[in-house]
Amino acid sequence: MTYEIPRSGDTAAPPPPAPPRPRRNKVPEVTAYFWIIKVLCTTVGETAADLLNEKAGLGLTGVSLLMSALLAVVLVVQFRTAAYRAGVYWLAVALISVVGTLISDNLTDNMGVPLETTTTVFAIALAVVFVVWYRREGTLSIHSIDTTGREAYYWLAVLFTFALGTAAGDLVSERMNLGYWLAATLFALAIGAVAIAHRALGLGAVVSFWIAYVLTRPLGASIGDYLSQPTGDGGIGLGTVVTSALFLAVILGLVVHLAVTRKDVIEPVTQGS
Repeated sequence: MTYEIPRSGDTAAPPPPAPPRPRRNKVPEVTAYFWIIKVLCTTVGETAADLLNEKAGLGLTGVSLLMSALLAVVLVVQFRTAAYRAGVYWLAVALISVVGTLISDNLTDNMGVPLETTTTVFAIALAVVFVVWYRREGTLSIHSIDTTGREAYYWLAVLFTFALGTAAGDLVSERMNLGYWLAATLFALAIGAVAIAHRALGLGAVVSFWIAYVLTRPLGASIGDYLSQPTGDGGIGLGTVVTSALFLAVILGLVVHLAVTRKDVIEPVTQGS
């Protein structure tokens, strides 16, 4: 047996580069399930905020502080997860729906800020978040919420969409005096128009998504008010307890289904793609 003696200057071949690790997205794929649960969460946000304000005895400010603290805890858990988890994610959305509603209601009911002002301020705040997010990350797509920075921008944008949707929805309802059912129909038609503009007129997917995301808030609130408010006020009188419990049960069933089937999981992409 012979051995080859390395010649002077020879170096060992470098090891092959390690394959890039996949990046896990922290939000679900946008499917029919996504929009159904989103509307249900906005409905719960409206009815649960009213329920807590009426029954908890803490006042609007006290309830706001309590729900904000719960939201902060859930968001800490959400940020610490390595990938999208249906239960944690949708719990955060449900809580942020309640908090967004309470923020708008506090400004209007406790501080007397006109709805025109709150709507304008929340719209500007949301626009600022989007501008900073895009300048820092180069995208507003929810298909790439795979870093702490992008996730922070995402949840901040979600909070302002709920607050804006609450203020704008209340403003439209008061100014047009449509009633809950007609208001829900109006916002549903607006979302349909966005979908048509996206599919037929080339409106960008990201722009279409965020416009629809804002519009689902007043849609869900109108549905919640229609179901929960007394018949004399234009509702069907189910009450906030029954309406909240009903919608929470449906949300729980859908979230469990998604957690098991993973039908809303975005496949990971490799770094640099």
